[in-house]
Amino acid sequence: MATNLLLALTSLILITVCNGATPAPPPPITDAVLTKVAGSLKMFVDELPQMPKLLGYSYEEDSYKPCSLTIGMYEKKWKFHRDLPPTTVFAFGTSQATATVPGPTIEAIKGVPTYVTWQNYLPQSHILPWDPTIPTAIPKNGGVPTVVHLHGGVHPSGDDGHALAWFTSGFRETGSTWSKATYTYPNVQHSGNLWYHDHTVGLTRVNLLAGLIAAYNIRDPTLDASLNLPSGPKFDRNLMIFDRSFSTDGSLYMNYTGIVPSIHPQWQPEYFGHAIVVNGKAWPFIRVQRRKYRFRIINAANARYFNLFLSNGLSFTQIGSDASYLPAPVQTQSILLAPSEIADVIIDFSTSKATNIILKNNANYPYPNGSSVDNLNSNVMKFVITPGNPTVPDTSTIPASLVTYKASTTDAAVATRYIVLYEYTDSSGSSTHLYINGKRFEDPVTETPKSGSTEIWQVINLTADDHPLHIHLATFQAIKIQKLTNVTQFTNCMTQNNDAIACNVGSHLTGSLMDVPATEKTWKNAVKISPGTQTSVVVKFNLVDTNSPYPFDATTQPGYVYHCHILDHEDNAMIRPFQLV
Repeated sequence: MATNLLLALTSLILITVCNGATPAPPPPITDAVLTKVAGSLKMFVDELPQMPKLLGYSYEEDSYKPCSLTIGMYEKKWKFHRDLPPTTVFAFGTSQATATVPGPTIEAIKGVPTYVTWQNYLPQSHILPWDPTIPTAIPKNGGVPTVVHLHGGVHPSGDDGHALAWFTSGFRETGSTWSKATYTYPNVQHSGNLWYHDHTVGLTRVNLLAGLIAAYNIRDPTLDASLNLPSGPKFDRNLMIFDRSFSTDGSLYMNYTGIVPSIHPQWQPEYFGHAIVVNGKAWPFIRVQRRKYRFRIINAANARYFNLFLSNGLSFTQIGSDASYLPAPVQTQSILLAPSEIADVIIDFSTSKATNIILKNNANYPYPNGSSVDNLNSNVMKFVITPGNPTVPDTSTIPASLVTYKASTTDAAVATRYIVLYEYTDSSGSSTHLYINGKRFEDPVTETPKSGSTEIWQVINLTADDHPLHIHLATFQAIKIQKLTNVTQFTNCMTQNNDAIACNVGSHLTGSLMDVPATEKTWKNAVKISPGTQTSVVVKFNLVDTNSPYPFDATTQPGYVYHCHILDHEDNAMIRPFQLV
């Protein structure tokens, strides 16, 4: 494996040198300077932006009709804070002038297709450092490759934003699986919260860091009316939370020096920014009335986990996780979100005695055993309760029950697979790459589930980090989490044999059981995989609300992928293809 890796790295380096694609980077900025820049930004002085909205449907003759959108990716300047110089970013929008970070929220209707033509207006060179020694899209004639993935979407693989379906500006060059400019999102799944972002092989972490992220909501008008949750643009808000570091000139900062530069000149295992950004503003505030609000909170960070709580002890009522409702509301004091996870919550400000409430974070980074938060990354945003009664009476409710989908039973499972997460290090213990099942992204497909089937995936984490596992197309749910015993012995065997059965995994499954949180007991698009555990997940390759097959052929090429959603891990190269049959 090591020989193959070195050969692949050498080949990529030669390609890059021949293309002249990597100029000598400037020296890295010290952490002290980055901390000083972030610390100079006064918190809670910029108002929380409401992202632009694009309707993925039209309403004609008392019915919803499909709609076509055209969304481009542009380079532009963006103000992350009133006191920070404008920052060069990549942004989604219908024009350069209207492009935003995050991009426009697409509103879709269940069962009504949305057609999106994706256009690339990005420049000849990237605004951030990228590493050619990991599997990476490298166009021969320059340009920034990109391809858009609808995270949580149920659609044919040709519309999935496959990592090799990238294209440069004007479609001058395309990846090996590119086939079309317009994607069809059938919106056949149940209503819920999704988001869209770049998914280019090897560049996902830098393209998202540059700003290519946005929300996508599927609504079900009949269900929405029956639940009577807080609604309308003022009281139902998307919150996209992420972290960024800024140089003194306001530019985005990403470390130019790899953790093992002799192997990867730029790649580092996790990106952590010093400033916390919500909807494109660093530490914003929002004025709220004494009533209930619905917040669809998306962790759009590259690697940072957020454990969110309110400074005055006010609780959240969580009603959904990722793109699914919970069976019943769950009252909780905190919400732990891995990168790409979504929490759908209600906050009732009418019960608060305090008029200023800080949304806080206390998740270690890397999670769970890394550094503790500081006075910067422990703060997220501020809620300011305006005096007096609500301008309009709050008639919304929190129902006792929400939505019950097909149960996560194992009875119908047709296959059990072992999915093992590995981290590889050099002699000093520094990370060089991460793989799933010991295989590269470009190795042949080994997972071939039957379309419409249910499988059990036993996901074993042999690393020290928690990993958010994301499966494209499918939805899945953790049903059992068990700590492994004699982990070092088991890891040594797995490193040699890469076979959980041959390494007698059952003899190591004698550790304590960990609870699946009540807030995650629904069909998910990403599941946290704790270190030193085996997590049993039920994976559904069908529509879980009706338990029916996909209404399209999901077996076509190029297929789908599954991966860790820590983007630095995904890019190097904790990602594998799968093909439905």
